[in-house]
Amino acid sequence: MASNLPIPIPPRTPTPPPDDPPGTSDQSSALHDKDSLSPLRDSLPASRGALDPGDANRLSPTRAGFNLSPADALQGDQSDNAAGPFNFKTMTMAKGPVVKSNIGQRRGHKYKHSSISHQIFLEPPPRAPLALPNSLPIPTFKEYRSSMSRDQTTRFWWSVCHMCIAGYTLWSAHGSLAMTALSHLILFDSLGALLCVAVDILGNFEVWKRSSVRHPFGLERAEVLAGFAMCVLLLFMGMDLISHNMQHFLESSGHEPHHTHVHERVSLGRVDFTALLAISSTLISAIGLKNHGRIGKAMRFGYIESLPSVLSNPSHFLTLSCSTLLLLLPLVSIKLYNWLDVLLSGTISISMCVIGVRLVKTLGSMLLMSYSGPGVSEVIRDIEADPCVYGVDDARFWQVHYGLCMANLKLRVSGTEENLVRLRERIASLIKNRLGGGYGSGGQKWEVSLQFAAEKA
Repeated sequence: MASNLPIPIPPRTPTPPPDDPPGTSDQSSALHDKDSLSPLRDSLPASRGALDPGDANRLSPTRAGFNLSPADALQGDQSDNAAGPFNFKTMTMAKGPVVKSNIGQRRGHKYKHSSISHQIFLEPPPRAPLALPNSLPIPTFKEYRSSMSRDQTTRFWWSVCHMCIAGYTLWSAHGSLAMTALSHLILFDSLGALLCVAVDILGNFEVWKRSSVRHPFGLERAEVLAGFAMCVLLLFMGMDLISHNMQHFLESSGHEPHHTHVHERVSLGRVDFTALLAISSTLISAIGLKNHGRIGKAMRFGYIESLPSVLSNPSHFLTLSCSTLLLLLPLVSIKLYNWLDVLLSGTISISMCVIGVRLVKTLGSMLLMSYSGPGVSEVIRDIEADPCVYGVDDARFWQVHYGLCMANLKLRVSGTEENLVRLRERIASLIKNRLGGGYGSGGQKWEVSLQFAAEKA
């Protein structure tokens, strides 16, 4: 019985479902046909009869021959403007000019052209050209020499003669310390005379007085710079004379001198020709060339200001007084002559240092554009005393060169327009009369500028 039993069949492994869905076997066989891509086989579908090689318009861009449905193809045939990839239309160009519009456009940084409705950057009003030139030509030496008039040429050669007199005085001063000091004074006067002639010749050119952008006050400040150099030279010459006098004093006290100094005096009753020559040359330069005229006005020595015009200048006063005393020295005894010679030399050297320091301070402040003259505090006090003035906020007084000064004031005022106009005229007249010496006195020219700030009463 056991052998008649059926042998059990082992379980069958399940078969996975096929990759292709049912019903696609025909299509897959068609896709895997080896002759489907052959160029000798007509594999195009029947619906593409529009691409028949015999058709002349099969490649026309106006024909919809790109897999269109029959309904779309029908509509494309009935429409003049068929929907295709190349749908061109005939355009007619306008014969009139093309109008360019800037609306909605930008032009870089020109923001004022960005929009018509937002022109917030307006054109600036037209400005008149500057009255001042940018620069003026500076004369050359040839032009400078050719512009000299006959009078200027005569004055130039006289200044050269004045320098020769200074050299002669120094050469003949080996016998007197006072004559040595006088030679230094004459040298300073001759340099001043030469500077006066040079300034007069430069006045022939426009660049000297006319203002320009490069030189706002002309070239007149060059005269101040040259005068400053002369004053420094005068100061050093005075110091040299002081050292020479100290050396002579030590030699006379018993110390052995490094160099022998023989001091010979003019014989009794004889006129000192060198002193007489110094007096005449100083007077000619002072009267004919107006030597040191501007420097004398800048220094303002009150002690000699009341003297005549020539003696009111400290340089002329010192030279003339020294020369006059040297004319009187031969009338005294030999012993008294030696003492007076040393005393006069020391006095002249100290006076030269004092004048030099005063001039260096005055001209230095002028080069720094400041005013060092007296009377400024009194002018400010008188301005504050006016009933229309509440206070002086700022006051600047400065001197440009010998002939021009400027005053700039900022005031707090109150009153009617007529009273303010009268106040402006009064302040300008006050400054010109107090600081400039008044009209017709030949003092400095003052330019006054005022700024008013109205105060509520």
